[in-house]
Amino acid sequence: MQQPTRRRIRPRRVAALASVTALTLTVSTSAGTGHLTRGNSGSGAGPIAMARGTALDPCMINGGHAVQMSEGVPTTGGYSRSTGTVRALTLMVDFSDAPGQGDALDRFREFFPQTQEWFRTASYGRLDYRPEAPVARWLRMPRSFKEYGIERGAPFDPAYRDLVQDIVSAADPQVDFRSYDFLNVLVTPNAGPSALDTVLSVTFAGNPDAPVADGVPIANASFVYSRQDDGSGSYARTGYRVLPHENGHVFGLPDLYTQEGGGAVGHWDIMSEDWGADNDLLGWHKWKLGWLDPSQVRCASGRGRSEFTLTPLARKGGPKLLFVPLGRGSGYAVEVRTREGNDEAVCRPGALIYKVDAGVDTGMGPVKVLDSHPDSGGCTRSPNVHAELSDAPFTRGEVFKDPGRGIRITVTGTDPQGAYRIAVTRG
Repeated sequence: MQQPTRRRIRPRRVAALASVTALTLTVSTSAGTGHLTRGNSGSGAGPIAMARGTALDPCMINGGHAVQMSEGVPTTGGYSRSTGTVRALTLMVDFSDAPGQGDALDRFREFFPQTQEWFRTASYGRLDYRPEAPVARWLRMPRSFKEYGIERGAPFDPAYRDLVQDIVSAADPQVDFRSYDFLNVLVTPNAGPSALDTVLSVTFAGNPDAPVADGVPIANASFVYSRQDDGSGSYARTGYRVLPHENGHVFGLPDLYTQEGGGAVGHWDIMSEDWGADNDLLGWHKWKLGWLDPSQVRCASGRGRSEFTLTPLARKGGPKLLFVPLGRGSGYAVEVRTREGNDEAVCRPGALIYKVDAGVDTGMGPVKVLDSHPDSGGCTRSPNVHAELSDAPFTRGEVFKDPGRGIRITVTGTDPQGAYRIAVTRG
């Protein structure tokens, strides 16, 4: 069964570029083999099976099979592995009415090695992302771009199905599709409208009804159009970031923006805002992807007062994520964000608190950052960064309260190494 695509409608033109994800939920096989083909294991897309019956069990929320790209843990099957070595088949395509401009490898270099470095930093070295371009030229499609009628579309609707079949036919003499984990298609940027006007970049993830190449379905594929260039002169440094966002979907991560834009999460996760200054993933996503060990996650499920220590998310090692479950489907997450690693726009370091709801579809607000200073206007003036939530983190002495559930989360102090002490009261 195919689900309709989520169209992205954003009120700010400069924020208009991140993708719409189209996916299907009737995934019966697992991504875990390290190739476009998928094995028969019942495990999820992550690198490890998160065992029930442990201290983390109350925090392993689940949204059910009807949820599109749920925030539940573990991630369901059908997506690409997110640890170890993954090979990304990367092809550059053009059209008779939009011929590739310059060398096709110049298009490749717009995204690499920056995307590799971003994933290496975000994963603490646990993801060895290897982009490969076995066809070092533009692959000319047999139809004009206009003839394909590319719009947003449901997963592999006729326009995309035809395009992918033509890509496979053009590349197959030089490509063994069985050797790769997922597909990146870098379209010549003069095909279609500017990203300032219309968002075309899209990912089809976990889709068993995909076209087949060399006997395997192209179930996880990202397509990038146009350029994230707002004319500020930062494109060479920031333009690649649409691809880590799109590839986040092939690993099973949902869109965190909503129809109103990035106001739910702001710049705290690349799955929310991927244009402008660099940003990381939330600690919850790093747990889903297998980049945090179980020993780095704390589950505050007991009644009474409990105290925890968290080290900055950007630094390798140490406890990183605290979760306060509200039931089997949602809870509050806490992590420490600082201006280091992939986070270059953090203007108020502190304990970021956000609600995760595994029962909410991608693009509908499955995560909501809780603002310690609502309606303040924020503390950043960085372009293309959601300002209001930039000062959201809680600092020493500040408290988040949920009176209805009797929950208090308090920042009680810090140490000289930058660790934060967090107290959770349930009663």
